[in-house]
Parts: sequence; C-alpha cells; structure tokens
Amino acid sequence: MSKAGLEQKTTEVCDFVASRMHPSGRTVIAIAGAPASGKSTLAASVVERLNEGRPKQAPRAALLPMDGYHLDNRILEAHGLLPRKGAPETFDAIGFCAAVRGLATSGPATYFPSFDRSLDLAVAGSIEIQPTTPIIVVEGNYLLLRTEPWNALADWFTASVFINPGLDVLTQRLNARWLKYGLDPEAAAKRAETNDLVNARLVLAESIAADLVLED
Repeated sequence: MSKAGLEQKTTEVCDFVASRMHPSGRTVIAIAGAPASGKSTLAASVVERLNEGRPKQAPRAALLPMDGYHLDNRILEAHGLLPRKGAPETFDAIGFCAAVRGLATSGPATYFPSFDRSLDLAVAGSIEIQPTTPIIVVEGNYLLLRTEPWNALADWFTASVFINPGLDVLTQRLNARWLKYGLDPEAAAKRAETNDLVNARLVLAESIAADLVLED
C-alpha cells in the first residue's frame, strides 16, 4: 500500500468511525482482511490519527491485534500444527473472543497480549487499555469468519471494515514477504501457497459482509 493510499484509507476509516460512534459506552471497530492485505498497517494508522493531539495517558483510541492470541509454538508442535501457524486453529480463539466481549464495556484498566514477530511468540500483558478510552480498533484475519467461535464476534463489534486488495495482489505481497525473510523464490512461493494463501482464500470466501469494504 502506497503512502498516499494509506492516508486516503485512514481518512475514510476515521470518517466511518465518526459516523458509527456508540452514543453511550465503547465503540469497537473491527478491521479485518487476509494475510498481507494491509489491515495491520491501516489499523495502526487509524488509531494514530484518532489520537492526534491527545495525551498518551488519555488516548481516544486503542489498538488490539488478534496476533497476540497465537498459541505458543510448543503447543502447536505438540499438536502437529506448527507448519500451519496463522490458520484459525492455531489461535486461542475462545480467549480472544472473550477479550473482545469484555471490551464492549469499560471497566478498570485491562491488559492484553501482543505478538513479537522477531521472537515469534506472544508477550503477555503488553497492551494496556484505559477505561476512559472510548474507541477500540480490533484487527485480525478472522474477525468476520462465519464459523464458530469467531462468528460470535460480530455481536460485539459496533461496525466492521474489510480490506481486500484481491488475491493476485495478496499472492505478490506474500511471496515478497518470504523473500524478504531470506527464502529463495521457489521456497517463498511454496511457503505462501501452502499456508498463507490457504488462509487468505478462507478469509475471502468465509467472512461475513463488512459494513465498509476497502479495495486496493
């Protein structure tokens, strides 16, 4: 996604959030999309824009990425799921759904895990969300998936955004991602095709309709 494209989409989503603000209580916005769709970059940009001019101690918006709910590699290996890391069954879906449900109401400060890509593991308690923060942006691949337990999430989102650059663009980006990590072209294409693109096709085929769809 180009810088200009990111700016445009950020403005569009921020305007959308403003139009969907919950009159009382929290506004929880889902930003979903396939791997390499640009959802994480867009979600971070939206939260940054919403917090412009606000003190860090009292943010208007907070970001909760789904990636913090990756199951640990040791658990995945024990269940033969490590090669499929990133697929729906490799997340603590029940825990994540419970966390999102809890965000619908503001109580005391709450803490959530993030995902450290350099260490390839989740870091507990590394995201703090203040009770006075009125907007929560949740981002991830499977936020709109129609299968259980993910389908319960729709009840707790105020509104949803889906970013879809198309399968051809996703394929190019995923191949480039693995090349960047040092794989040769053949290995990069195989890695993308046997895992990431399987997940991407699932997201594109099995997600419910979002309130706002962005195409790249």
